[in-house]
Amino acid sequence: MRRLAIPPRENWTALLEASGFVFHSPGGQRYWVEDACYAFTLEQIERDIEAPTAELHALCREVVDRAVRDGAVLERLRIPQVAWDPIAASWARADAALYGRFDFAYAGDGPAKLLEFNADTPTALFETGYVQWAWLEDALTRGAVPAGTDQFNSVHDRLVAAFGLLAAGAPMHFTCMAEVAEDRGTVAYLEDCASQAGVTTRFVDLKGIGIASDGCFVDDEDTRIGLLFKLYPWEWIFGEEYGKALYRTPTRFVEPPWKAVLSTKGLLPLLWDLAPGHPNLLPAFFDDDPRKAELGDSYARKPLYSREGANVTLVEAGAVVASGEGGYGAEGHVVQALARLPVFDGRYPVIGSWLVAGEPAGINLREDATPITTDAAWFMPHVIMP
Repeated sequence: MRRLAIPPRENWTALLEASGFVFHSPGGQRYWVEDACYAFTLEQIERDIEAPTAELHALCREVVDRAVRDGAVLERLRIPQVAWDPIAASWARADAALYGRFDFAYAGDGPAKLLEFNADTPTALFETGYVQWAWLEDALTRGAVPAGTDQFNSVHDRLVAAFGLLAAGAPMHFTCMAEVAEDRGTVAYLEDCASQAGVTTRFVDLKGIGIASDGCFVDDEDTRIGLLFKLYPWEWIFGEEYGKALYRTPTRFVEPPWKAVLSTKGLLPLLWDLAPGHPNLLPAFFDDDPRKAELGDSYARKPLYSREGANVTLVEAGAVVASGEGGYGAEGHVVQALARLPVFDGRYPVIGSWLVAGEPAGINLREDATPITTDAAWFMPHVIMP
């Protein structure tokens, strides 16, 4: 694993914007990086990233299977009771999941360690599936990387295939908060993937969705929604009026309600209980579990629900070495053994390993100036060098 300097394309901003990637420099701040990339060997990808991704995904499904049979687990995750039956029903129906992203600490010389699972509303998908692949093709064409250079990236093709199975010929609605550029860009990309699969799609702003008398969700033209992709977290929906309709709605969702079990950092201690000592897991416990003393004086404390590193605290040898601000933590916390991220040119990369339709599909890297990956992190393309 290496960080390589690479000459950027002269017209890179125009190329990105022409592809629809208009949020490459939000607020004038750097996000997409063209002057560097990370390089891996094929063995590092296949042995250390791809294989563990498949194995951990299987463990996650086992966690869900146990949780839907035991309300104590759902209560531990602070999932409200109004959601328990919809979660169990969606699992019993085998409602299909589209995607998810494991975040790993990895330096190229040992097992990747799971930091968290972005199971419900992961972003950086368009950048991963399309933009970094187009970057690689351009880099090969202009000789910026050696012939034979590849990328672990089948995200786009797998998404198209998955939508063909998910929709099964039926129309599909897509929603998010349209005013959030990154969310809208991600959903527009997914709409395009679905269209390539032959699915008839319609976007509706989240504010335009309503509920019919029988609980069916409807769009802003009162058209009934049979299948809805929503880039909006389940834990927020459960606390809103929408959540009260879930027990009786005929509308089906992507991601399905059972993904709520996996979209909390409470998953980390549940995985450790299920597979203690697993080489890709870090010891983790709920904050009120006396066993957390096993971690000693070096650990990460994380809210059950948070995003972009908010309210995460890293403690090493009893001293706080990094902390993230935010408004999360009311539901409780977990503590996890401290994983020290590698440092390249003074920056800390985290690997995002994507699943599409339950299969490992590719990676992206986000790189921050601190050991907590925040919304100021840079997106880094990657290559597999011959």
